[in-house]
Amino acid sequence: MHAVLLTGHGGYEALDYRSDVPVPRPGPGEVLIRVAAAGVNNTDINTRTAWYSRAVTEGSNAGGTAGFKGADDADASWAGVPLSFPRIQGADCCGHVVAVGEGVDAARIGERVIVRNLLRSYVGWRPWECWTFGSECDGAFAQYTVAPARETFAVRCDWTDAELASIPCAYSTAENMLHRAAVGAETVLITGASGGVGSAAVQLAKLRGAKVIAVAGRAKAAEILALGADRVIDRGADLVAELGRDSVDVVLDLVGGPGWPALPEVLRRGGRYAISGAIAGPLTELDLRRLYLKDLTLYGCTFQEDAVFENLISYIEAGAIRPLVARTYPLKDIVQAQEDFLAKAHVGKLVLIPPAD
Repeated sequence: MHAVLLTGHGGYEALDYRSDVPVPRPGPGEVLIRVAAAGVNNTDINTRTAWYSRAVTEGSNAGGTAGFKGADDADASWAGVPLSFPRIQGADCCGHVVAVGEGVDAARIGERVIVRNLLRSYVGWRPWECWTFGSECDGAFAQYTVAPARETFAVRCDWTDAELASIPCAYSTAENMLHRAAVGAETVLITGASGGVGSAAVQLAKLRGAKVIAVAGRAKAAEILALGADRVIDRGADLVAELGRDSVDVVLDLVGGPGWPALPEVLRRGGRYAISGAIAGPLTELDLRRLYLKDLTLYGCTFQEDAVFENLISYIEAGAIRPLVARTYPLKDIVQAQEDFLAKAHVGKLVLIPPAD
């Protein structure tokens, strides 16, 4: 089959597009999926470049082309453990079930499905543990992939394959942040609102009745307002000057970096802060007095309860959300797709399409 093999940590040279990769076989409790579309995500690039290593202190884009030379392979995965190479990446998968392993009902063959990107089957559903599809196991940057049947969800909707492939990683990340912070009809500030996770968070926060203030580049404001944001603030603006102190109930942060100290300032007393990304840089300064004197709650968001993905399926089938696909690419053009992803000139998702045969 055609597939992209990640041969090690590094730059684009670590992505090897091949046409002679064996088709995997589903094991007990697994299904074989013919991949129809696979989204591009920060986590795919961060894994390739070794950005997750604690030796890296720069923003994720800094090493997007060549990787991070100072990274330590021993902790360069999101889980802080070494990866096995070669690895087929791809956290987002939409496709059709074409075969089943032992113990799986053959009636599932033919279903159009998406795969939960944070898998709990392989760790026995233990709390706070999971594998990332395309990291600890092979993912969707291929014509075929296998996944646990229990975490492969049939979806009934009129969406395109590219739209469905936009859901697993970005929308579950956004829904998880909202779920952890128990967001309701209140004021929410979302950083990095033009990306896949950010644009998902705008829609999902509005679905919960929130007033959404989005932070993004000025050129993207109209598209983000069209997604449902009530206000868009330029990413270079002084948030305290724009919003005032103690003006926001919840912050959903995907950016981190040097602008971070303004976020606790705009949170009201008793406010909540949830983070699931740090593309502008992983290190920042926190005045601990602001944390405890304002009774703030901070949530680091990776692991997802089962309800998160189940919520997404229900939203899709009810017609309550719809992702924005900025562009699609043939799988062989993965380098171009990642270059465009890192350029951040788009709003929404970039999606790869494997060859039909």
